[in-house]
Amino acid sequence: MDENKKYIGELEECNNENSALKINSGVHQPTTINPNFTKFKKTKLSTQEYVAGIKNGNINILSRAITLIESTLTEDNLQAQEIIEKCLPDSGKSIRIGITGVPGVGKSTFIESLGVQIVDEGKKLAVLAIDPSSEKNKGSILGDKTRMEKLAIHPRAYIRPSPSSGTLGGIARKTREIIILCETAGFDVIFIETVGVGQSETAVHSMVDFFLLLMLSGAGDELQGIKRGIIEMSDAIVITKSDDNETKSNIAKLQYQNALHLFPATESRWIPKVLTCSAIKNKGIKEIWELINKYKSLVIQNGFFEANRKRQAIFWLYETINTKIKEDFYNNQTIKNNINNIENQILEGKISSFQAAKILMDSKDK
Repeated sequence: MDENKKYIGELEECNNENSALKINSGVHQPTTINPNFTKFKKTKLSTQEYVAGIKNGNINILSRAITLIESTLTEDNLQAQEIIEKCLPDSGKSIRIGITGVPGVGKSTFIESLGVQIVDEGKKLAVLAIDPSSEKNKGSILGDKTRMEKLAIHPRAYIRPSPSSGTLGGIARKTREIIILCETAGFDVIFIETVGVGQSETAVHSMVDFFLLLMLSGAGDELQGIKRGIIEMSDAIVITKSDDNETKSNIAKLQYQNALHLFPATESRWIPKVLTCSAIKNKGIKEIWELINKYKSLVIQNGFFEANRKRQAIFWLYETINTKIKEDFYNNQTIKNNINNIENQILEGKISSFQAAKILMDSKDK
């Protein structure tokens, strides 16, 4: 049989409306390139455009400015500093709240419950959530938005997860500068969530107005959790997950209250309080927010609020100097050329770590 004739016959059969061999046209396949791509393509903004966008409360521009701050590129850092300087006069109008606690205490759930309470009052809330960075590959999950579903979609809330990048206390290195931008963007309340009680919470305390410590009940002797440094910095202790065992939570509350009486009076003249809450059931959340507002009223009235902000600014002056000195040291070409050789000499037992450090320090300016 002629192959061409057979093919023509099949083609005619396919064109028959009632044929089982009829081939439908199918679904139209869109182009592999999104036609709206150019709309979303990020063009480089000037410093003036960044500042104007931040002052107008443009979240997209705020996010891009924060990305500039977190960048390690010299060009980005220079522009970021220009933006911060221009935003500084419009900052300082929020209350900054540090929230810390042991892993598993329910920080994200607590923050969402308290956050919803705040935004429902008509206030704007920014959550700067610090995610732990891997010591191996320096990566972070940055999954706080998935754990705060209600806040993540609320028009008056802004959640910005950032990697801790190994910074002491779980605080992202640029958090203080990010606070300035968020305040300029009109946020009334700023939460700083840390990765948990660890190396040093001093960094948290040095950039917030109110320091909140979350604790669990029934996780062992509660008084073992009383570490003088962390408790002295706390303006309030909250026993979370009280719905699991209300009796144990109340016992823990009494133990902490009794322990707090052993500490000297605070400079702010505020007496730290201990509360219990169930973030899931929204129990005790309103009382915590009322307590924070009472603290704010007291310290503004007695002058501690402003004095503490000024003291924090000086603290960060020296922290920035120390960081800059460290960066300059490791970026020095002489150090880069010699550090591997010095490391090998230490490993081979030829010199001590202390002698090696002195050699590198002395060679920096040569």
